[in-house]
Amino acid sequence: MTEPIVETNQSKNKEWEPKIIAFLCNWCSYAGADLAGVSRIQYPPNIRIVRVPCSGRINAYFIIKSLIDGWDGVLVSGCHPGDCHYISGNLVARRRFAILKELLEFFGIEPGRVNFMWASAAEGERFAVLVRKATKIVKELGPNTKFQKEW
Repeated sequence: MTEPIVETNQSKNKEWEPKIIAFLCNWCSYAGADLAGVSRIQYPPNIRIVRVPCSGRINAYFIIKSLIDGWDGVLVSGCHPGDCHYISGNLVARRRFAILKELLEFFGIEPGRVNFMWASAAEGERFAVLVRKATKIVKELGPNTKFQKEW
């Protein structure tokens, strides 16, 4: 005779972990993430990376849509100001992000839910530190429930 299968909900025992989508510039931030991985620098596994040509190509719609789709946080990272491979793409992103941040606050989205940072290809350790910091901020905010539909 076989024993009955007892289902246990292990997720109740685990602490909640945020899901963060990261839009990384191909030339600097993505290379910095790659360097962190190759160098075996530890950072939280909460982020999922989307490689983009330049942080200036990030449309505000991508960030808002990510929050609507249930991501707990959004991280946008590009080259340091003045070091953009597309001359001024990161400056465009910085201006766009400043406006978007005010708009998100107006809609009631917590300021730490969307983060913007700079990391070059040689800054694997800096990238890891910034990801840890962003993860901590989003974790303190808790799950993204602003866009949940109630039935």
